[in-house]
Amino acid sequence: MTVKSATGGANQLLRTAREASDYLLNSWPGKRGPRHREALQACHDALAGDKPAMIARRAFIAAAREGNVFVSDKAPA
Repeated sequence: MTVKSATGGANQLLRTAREASDYLLNSWPGKRGPRHREALQACHDALAGDKPAMIARRAFIAAAREGNVFVSDKAPA
């Protein structure tokens, strides 16, 4: 998936739960609310093999909605 903050900035392609987790920890431009924490936990669970990656993806999208971060399935141009 591709992410971009509502305030601008470059698009970033995230391919794995590890990349999503790194983005949440180091590059997250939005609000760090409850959904952000849930997404971090879901990514950790996916990396540990405890949950499917699709759960982490859904949690990341929910955090993006909460934090006003745009998510797309298209690759960055």
